[in-house]
Amino acid sequence: MQTVMIVGAGKGGTAILRIMKETAMLKVIAVVDSNPDASGILMAKEDDIPTGTDWRKFINNDIDIIIEVTGNQDVFIELREEKSKNSVLIPGSVAFLIAKLIEEKEELISRIQNEKFKHDLIFNSTGDGMIGINKDFEIILINKSAEKMIGIIRQEALGRHILDVISKSNLPRVLETRRIEANQELILDNGLKVITTRIPMIGENGELIGAFSVFRDMTEVMNLAEEITNLKEIQTMLQAIIQSSDEAISVVDENGRGLLINPAYSRITGLSEEEVIGMPATADISEGESVHMKVLQTRRAVRGVAMRVGPKKKEVVVNVAPVIVDGKIKGSVGVIHDVSEIETLNRELNRARQIIRNLEAKYSFEDIIGMSEEMTIAIEQARLGAKTPATVLLRGESGTGKELFAHAIHNGSDRKYNKFIRVNCAALSESLLESELFGYEEGAFSGAKRGGKRGLFEEANNGSIFLDEIGELSANTQAKLLRVLQEKEITRVGGTKPTQINVRVIAATNVNLEKGIANGTFREDLYYRLNRMPIHIPPLRKRKEDIPLLCSRLIQKINQEYGRNVESISETALKKLMMYDWPGNVRELDNILGRAIIFMSYNENVLNDHHVPELVKKESHTQNDQILTNIEQGQTLAQHVEKYEKRMILQMLEKTDGNKTVTAKSLGLSVRNLYYKLEKYGIANNSVQ
Repeated sequence: MQTVMIVGAGKGGTAILRIMKETAMLKVIAVVDSNPDASGILMAKEDDIPTGTDWRKFINNDIDIIIEVTGNQDVFIELREEKSKNSVLIPGSVAFLIAKLIEEKEELISRIQNEKFKHDLIFNSTGDGMIGINKDFEIILINKSAEKMIGIIRQEALGRHILDVISKSNLPRVLETRRIEANQELILDNGLKVITTRIPMIGENGELIGAFSVFRDMTEVMNLAEEITNLKEIQTMLQAIIQSSDEAISVVDENGRGLLINPAYSRITGLSEEEVIGMPATADISEGESVHMKVLQTRRAVRGVAMRVGPKKKEVVVNVAPVIVDGKIKGSVGVIHDVSEIETLNRELNRARQIIRNLEAKYSFEDIIGMSEEMTIAIEQARLGAKTPATVLLRGESGTGKELFAHAIHNGSDRKYNKFIRVNCAALSESLLESELFGYEEGAFSGAKRGGKRGLFEEANNGSIFLDEIGELSANTQAKLLRVLQEKEITRVGGTKPTQINVRVIAATNVNLEKGIANGTFREDLYYRLNRMPIHIPPLRKRKEDIPLLCSRLIQKINQEYGRNVESISETALKKLMMYDWPGNVRELDNILGRAIIFMSYNENVLNDHHVPELVKKESHTQNDQILTNIEQGQTLAQHVEKYEKRMILQMLEKTDGNKTVTAKSLGLSVRNLYYKLEKYGIANNSVQ
């Protein structure tokens, strides 16, 4: 390898250096330029090539070629005088030309080698055996498949007479006759039967170069024939499946011409095979655009397209998907659904959903957790109430499990096989609640459905209806509910004819109904009807001994919901939970446990106290003492509670800038209840704006 020094590292020198780096025949041992920051100098440093600003430093080295690219004639003359006699001085332009020629030569050699590699790769990757001979009957080509079938390696076969390797070969005959022999059977010397095609190799000027043979193991050919037979059987089976399907199917080719339809297609569209097969995809369309053509153009499936098909303009919904084989679209398959059948199925589905929703009462008395005296009394009262037709009033704070009791009472009664309907009286406006509860007649109001609608009381006939937050009912709705309880009949909104019903009413409230009677917001006669069998569900702070059992059940539930595997809760965590008063009751406990488990690591299976978030402690003894002092000074408990309630409302209104909706939500009140308290305590609107 010859050594090179480049003098001048500007644009030209950099270009020559780049070419030299890619040339295997030359090695650059130095790059020199008066500018130490020249681009060629920087490139040479990256490749650990010695650099400098004075070429004299390197001139004494044994350098074969010096390339001068400074463009300075004086430098060229000095180099010529100082170089050794064995060194060749080349101007930059000449060096660039020579280097370019070398580069092109190497590129050409590389390209030839690459093409040869690809040809050899193709030649040896085929499963067919290939052998070529020259005009002297000597083997000049043999691939790996031929080696395997003949039982001889390439090095032993090349240069030998073809008859020495394959004694029964007819390639010599092909050389003599110059004729192609296609699909001929041949038994090799090792007994393998092959099928072969022999071809003479003739040059551009008609001269004979040699002959070439391509052959395949007859076993593979037989297997291929079996595969073709299997494919035909599969095709027959697929056609049988399509023909017997109840789904209407149509298939078109890549040009949108009909290939196949089944009897279900003819039944829905009214079109025969003669009217569709071989015809454009638009032949069956009465109204709409061809989905088949759209799919063929976009190569994407299209679903749920409505159109009309056939002479009777049948209304259908069409799903079409492309058929793509080896990246090429070969056609598309469409499935047609009769809209009338879909509408019938939708009606049946909606009815089934409604029945399931209305009949669903998920819980029984076994699902109510509690061993405390207060809870045991409540459960026993509820069991007794379930056996009677009496109206039950569930009383307790929010989150104590009133709905759980309602489910259990229904499932424990003789109505458990009939409907159980739940209604949140505070979640609906007065007008909507009335129409939902009692139904309405056709034309009762704008937007009323044709034929009217049955109310929830009618839906719950012979079953149970759970009216949650009964204290939020308006005066008008209270009057109608009282009639239901007294007369066992309802009258639809906009109607005059009463309808007899047999419904078990289970009501629930977390407000003081007696105070509502005193304030005139709740009817006294309705109260007596509802309060026939009151059941008081104790708050969690009064039955803390149930917390361990509740935690165990809630952890099981949360494990199922979040896919966790928490096995137990530690004593320290239980102690922390027992010290809290739980104003949100069991619902708050469920929330705290769920939050703790979510933030636990997946490899942890015991809930410890550090997993439980900090809980607000009970009021201090100082605060309790202050309250007792106020009572002792002449204030009753009710007066103290009202005073404290008024102060809390004012503080929350001030905090929310007078926003009553947010205030009500923050205090756990309904907006209607908040307005009642504002009026009760004389809190004027302008005082909180």
